[in-house]
Amino acid sequence: MHTPIWPLHFLTSIQYSNGYVPPPKVPWTRSIAIGLKGFWKWFLTPAGFLITLYGLNVVAWGGMLFLLLCNASPYMCVPNCNDIQSPRRIWIEIDSQILNALFCVTGFGLAPWRFRDLYWWGWWRIGGSKRTEIGIRRLAGIHRGWFRLPGSDHLPPLATGQTVDPEDPAVPIPAAKLPDFPPTGIRAPATRSWKMDYVVWMNMWNTFFQIVLCFYMYHYNRYDRPSWATGLFVALGSIVAGLGGLMMFHEGKYVKKVEGVPVPKELQDQLHLEDVEARAPVETSPGGAAKT
Repeated sequence: MHTPIWPLHFLTSIQYSNGYVPPPKVPWTRSIAIGLKGFWKWFLTPAGFLITLYGLNVVAWGGMLFLLLCNASPYMCVPNCNDIQSPRRIWIEIDSQILNALFCVTGFGLAPWRFRDLYWWGWWRIGGSKRTEIGIRRLAGIHRGWFRLPGSDHLPPLATGQTVDPEDPAVPIPAAKLPDFPPTGIRAPATRSWKMDYVVWMNMWNTFFQIVLCFYMYHYNRYDRPSWATGLFVALGSIVAGLGGLMMFHEGKYVKKVEGVPVPKELQDQLHLEDVEARAPVETSPGGAAKT
């Protein structure tokens, strides 16, 4: 595997035995430029466009609801802010229904994959000894980006799904889901098992809370609905989804810290060009001015 050679002014004291050097820290301006370029390429894909559109709607309608709840527009308080027929209360209802529909997209749209995870979690936690092993190995294959099985750190760095024993408890099912070659040559240690429980159930609770929220939103009208119901279940659904996502992000970041990350070819080419320019000899013109 090709190991990137960084310009001397970017190298740090961190270097692994296989010659891998972590990607260098770049100025924040370039970091933002690289991020925006990557986002634009992703945005132009169908999934990127739809996810961005969804996120903007959540932010826009959520921000509007926040402003309405804070009485940011006193002109809508006719005859008063709490009157059920006031424009403020009417728009709070409209806004809440739109946000509920947006949350249904993720709460119910991701439900098939969440129930799949719950199914394998059941094999793992309440199945027999053989099912227990199969269950967690299935989950490890699904969540290969952040979860590592016990003993997987002892697998050869160059191991692939074709070279490992598919019956090895340290190998996910299917074996093709084995984590990619670690650039550092070091595989991350096993992830604590309770973190898989945590992620599976945080995702499931998000769907459950969305079901309850839909019951209150669609079973009751705005005159009869308990005032506490909407805010409570919107908050609970958002919190559990955020906690599950935060756990996956934290563990994924730790895995990348241990195993390393592949360096984008664009960054390698750019840094190589800068290194060539930095090493170019400086000539002095007859008038004393330096030129390259």
